[in-house]
Amino acid sequence: LYGEGKTTGDATEAGELMNALLSQENAVRERFEAALDVVKSRADVESSKIAAIGYCLGGAVVLNMARAGIDLHLVASFHGSLSTPAPAKPGTVRAHVAVFHGNDDVMIPEEQVTAFKKEMDDAGVDYHFVGYEGAMHGFTNPLATERGQKNGLPLAYNEEADIDSWNQLLKLLSQI
Repeated sequence: LYGEGKTTGDATEAGELMNALLSQENAVRERFEAALDVVKSRADVESSKIAAIGYCLGGAVVLNMARAGIDLHLVASFHGSLSTPAPAKPGTVRAHVAVFHGNDDVMIPEEQVTAFKKEMDDAGVDYHFVGYEGAMHGFTNPLATERGQKNGLPLAYNEEADIDSWNQLLKLLSQI
């Protein structure tokens, strides 16, 4: 997503790469749509039932693609930012939206959660929101606690929330 095959395990560099990406108007959407076109071109893909799943930055990206009206069947965000400069409008979001959030995530405060739910309700979006008590940012990543300590960030793995959120996603996928 950062471009040119860039990845990093360093929090400072990740922040720089993310900010550089987000400063490029339409870059995220163009990259997302290019990837979606590749997926849709596959013979083994039913293009009317594509799901986009994202974690952290990717979680924010899939939510924003749904808000933009991209043709997706389901989007699922795990500990992704819930704020947006372009809120959903009634009739725009085609996808069922699932959000799995850590209630102790200080990177995504309660105000974002409240605003997100109001936005979804006001836009008439079919959404599923699960908040996990005791879960922090990165709760699905077994390396989150170690990386949080290394980088001085409020991250922590939560096995119970990780397992439950994945099982809930699998259930939604089978129903939808």
